[in-house]
Amino acid sequence: MIIRIFQVVTRPGKEEEFGKFFNETAIPPMKETKGIVQVIPGAPHADTPREFSLVMVREDLEFLIAFVGDEISSPHIDSGEAELVESRSINHYEFVDS
Repeated sequence: MIIRIFQVVTRPGKEEEFGKFFNETAIPPMKETKGIVQVIPGAPHADTPREFSLVMVREDLEFLIAFVGDEISSPHIDSGEAELVESRSINHYEFVDS
């Protein structure tokens, strides 16, 4: 399985607007994509009030590529989030069952 961690820093003052977009527009369809095992959204913490995260666990790399294309290292940018986000990052990990 592949773990995909998406992190976003919102533009100052855009936290609430991004939070609504994140929870109502971005996450629901993600939960319905083929090959998804789990979607874990992360809301800002008091120490990092502009940072959101999303942990996605996919069955395998093929399902991830089918969803995002060959450029898995580039975070997908929805047109609804572009003006709300200052920076974003994406990282991938192999799932290790301990």
